Amino acid sequence: MKTALHLLSLLAVICLWGPGATAGPIRIKDLVDFDGVRGNDLVGYGLVVGLNGTGDGLRNAPFTEEIMSNILERLGVNVSGEQFRPKNVAAVMVTASMPAFARTGSKIDVTVSAIGDADSLLGGTLVMTPLNAADGNIYAVAQGTIIAGGAAAQGDAGGVVQGVPTAGVIPAGARVEREVDFQLASLETLRLALREPDFTTAGRIETAINEAFGRPVAVMLDPGTVRFDIAATRMASPAHAIGRIENLLVRPERKARVVVDQRSGTIVMGQDVRISRVAVSQGNLTLRVQEAPVVAQPNPFAEGETLVVPRTTAEIDEEEGIGLAEVPPGTSLSEVIAGLNALGVSPRDMIDILKSIKAAGALHAEFVVR
Repeated sequence: MKTALHLLSLLAVICLWGPGATAGPIRIKDLVDFDGVRGNDLVGYGLVVGLNGTGDGLRNAPFTEEIMSNILERLGVNVSGEQFRPKNVAAVMVTASMPAFARTGSKIDVTVSAIGDADSLLGGTLVMTPLNAADGNIYAVAQGTIIAGGAAAQGDAGGVVQGVPTAGVIPAGARVEREVDFQLASLETLRLALREPDFTTAGRIETAINEAFGRPVAVMLDPGTVRFDIAATRMASPAHAIGRIENLLVRPERKARVVVDQRSGTIVMGQDVRISRVAVSQGNLTLRVQEAPVVAQPNPFAEGETLVVPRTTAEIDEEEGIGLAEVPPGTSLSEVIAGLNALGVSPRDMIDILKSIKAAGALHAEFVVR
């Protein structure tokens, strides 16, 4: 009962503070994605050489031998019918993201990941690897020394691994050989796709753009799309028009949402989350059953049998929890969390309490559990 009164008094004091400040204005470029202005994912299959005995075991990864043979034959080395057993090569998958408007000759970063049973890629060199997009065309070629993000050491009776030595990066390791066919200068209209669709935010973006140009050049199509009429802006090019609007400030609206991560006990919430009148009671009940059998043996030179006598210890512990407490209506979730923190409630118990409040229909927000 004392705990319940403590919670009620603490919530009563915190409720006097009122809701927090509203979100500040955000640039349009941080709220939307411009239609067509996007990157492209690339992937390739290659070979890493120069490893210090930490490569693929070719019996377990026959594809490594196949790609190594293909590379040597392209270089004029005849290896037909030969068997390879080196330990300094590894088959890898190479991935990269080509940014928008990347031009021929520019360089991009690549990520290299082992797909066989290689122990480490430390010190390895990626051999020239073409990178394909979803359409099957080659857009870049990767090659270079790998920077792995881990370390590994192996002995006769064991080893130790820190980080992930079977994956690494090559900064500026790929050169763009083909450009994406996208003509921004030919656009007459452009769609702005909101990253968090919302009717109010889309309407504010429309208003901000129209006020900037002094004429109706933008219209909201749906909560996630605003159409921007570039031709009506009478500017020199679409690039000039986009540069004019991307730094306009708009105050976004967000859904009331609570996100909890059960693995780490993290709770993240928005400022608009509210809780209706609800009563909360929480406690922990722990049951322990332990077996400690005792072996009974007969005296020396005496007739008898060895017996195992079972011994069982059973305990039930009930930890002190939160007594029945009533949360006032209209209380924000941040205030409830502050009250629970003051009482020393663990994050995992707090997540269980929030789940129960949501199940009772008193938590007015989208509840996301990861």
